[in-house]
Amino acid sequence: MGEKSHLIERYEKAWVFFGLGMIVVFLILIGYLMVAHGQTNPVGAGRVDVATVRTEGQFANPRIERVGNEYVAYIQAFAFSFLPAEMRVTAGRRVTFYVTSPDVMHSFTIVGTNINMQVIPGEIGKVSHTFDEPGEYLIICNEYCGIAHANMISRIIVEPN
Repeated sequence: MGEKSHLIERYEKAWVFFGLGMIVVFLILIGYLMVAHGQTNPVGAGRVDVATVRTEGQFANPRIERVGNEYVAYIQAFAFSFLPAEMRVTAGRRVTFYVTSPDVMHSFTIVGTNINMQVIPGEIGKVSHTFDEPGEYLIICNEYCGIAHANMISRIIVEPN
């Protein structure tokens, strides 16, 4: 009986160490991804009046503008489009996106990056990203917003430095 319980105890210890090892591996992986890809957790950047967001304030003229060595983009997500429909930036430059919606809930997802922000009507979401590789990046909506949801696409064209 003693030998059998000793075998079970060794087996349990092995699984405990395996579990702790996996936790360490996951923490290292999360740290690596945050350092390698930057912190892209969206933050709330204020509120807007949904009745006037299309006609007044920063979002009345959706655009991307260069500010020093970086870009700032003001984006409207609405059924069934994003404005601006196309943005151009230079590789290696940080882009800060301010996104809001005047109608229903959407998402702001940039394919090929780890940006996936929920866009809530009346709220301004803010997220930043540096595009290191030139190319075309699609912006899509992952939140079902109506019958033409699948057509809700925009583009970021990242040009070589």
